[in-house]
Amino acid sequence: MTQITLLAGRVAPLPGSDRLSGIDKRPVDRPLMLGHQGLQGDEQADLRVHGGVEKAVHHYPFDHYAAWRTDLGPLPLLDAPGAFGENVSTLGLTEADVAVGDIFRLGGALVQVSQGRQPCWKLTQRLGIADMARRVQGTGRTGWYYRVLEPGLVAPGDRTLRIDRIAPEWTLRRIWHAFYIDRLNPEELRGIAALEVLAEGWRRHALRRLESGLVEDWTKRLEGSA
Repeated sequence: MTQITLLAGRVAPLPGSDRLSGIDKRPVDRPLMLGHQGLQGDEQADLRVHGGVEKAVHHYPFDHYAAWRTDLGPLPLLDAPGAFGENVSTLGLTEADVAVGDIFRLGGALVQVSQGRQPCWKLTQRLGIADMARRVQGTGRTGWYYRVLEPGLVAPGDRTLRIDRIAPEWTLRRIWHAFYIDRLNPEELRGIAALEVLAEGWRRHALRRLESGLVEDWTKRLEGSA
């Protein structure tokens, strides 16, 4: 059981740009309703690739911030949760011990881990580090998304409690390793493609690699508009 910082944000221009994004999340000081599409009042600019039922809530471990400060030096955005566009920040949960399908009680809501995050160029723009999205992908410090099984009220300082595990062997770290490190391992890709609790888009992603024998080009997502 870990205490949460709860964050939400409106769509606004990215730093130094007229491109819109909802990545600027700020801590909230009141309870918010969490529904199947996300937190009350939280916004995303490009609904083709952000938000939706499989990405209703973004959880990013505050555990990673110390490593980022070591890697990047002092950045004001790394002084408090919200740098990575997260809705939920905690200490004590990371991709190494959270698995796809894990079910958590989040305040008054029930949520399930649906997929890891695929970082995009908006992280680079937000933090002002030229290769930030690639760094996030390369380190595996990506965070993850939840689908909402039961809507409910969530408040700052609520606790998140893991109450069930569907596929504990399929940690987010393992799936990250299969997608970005050992990228054409057929056994791992077959397992991912058959993982029913994983978001359908990620299952298709694994299946395409199996069928084509090729790794997709990440340039557009990491360096240009997604």
